[in-house]
Amino acid sequence: MVLALNTGLRRGEILALRWQDIDIDTRQLSVTQSIEQTAAGLRFKEPKTKRSRRSITLPDVAIEALRKHKVEQSLNRLRLGQDYQDHDLVFPRLDGGIQNPRIFSKDFRRLVKRIGLDHVTLHGLRHTHLTLLLRANVHPKIASERAGHSSVAITLDIYSHAVPNMQEDAARVMDELFKNAD
Repeated sequence: MVLALNTGLRRGEILALRWQDIDIDTRQLSVTQSIEQTAAGLRFKEPKTKRSRRSITLPDVAIEALRKHKVEQSLNRLRLGQDYQDHDLVFPRLDGGIQNPRIFSKDFRRLVKRIGLDHVTLHGLRHTHLTLLLRANVHPKIASERAGHSSVAITLDIYSHAVPNMQEDAARVMDELFKNAD
């Protein structure tokens, strides 16, 4: 899923995402709610933490995928007519209803297995997003904000493996600073 890989959204955040939460022109996605399975059924809830309520700037590849997805969804809505349940969700069931997170994950596993990537998980796309950002030297605070972690410390604790040469990089920086001081 293009959006998961390019944003690091959690499963419940993806499933609760509404079209009103996306501004294609400014390339901004707002995380305002999540969805969870309870004993009483599916329900929308506040994001996981205070910092989980956030805005994420979308890359062009995600914008293109969302535009295409919206067209496909509109065609499906027209086909179903009055039978379509319009909750304004970006990733509803085919009939427009709210997706069950467990079924969504199961369908995702089936899809990746069918295309030969059976080791990829939905949560793994979140992990990959954050790992790629940190390996590309994106500031940990920005990676943490995109993840919706409650603190940068959590991001660094979980993803410190993503930048294994930090000590070597620090030593190299110090060498350069003192070489230039002569």
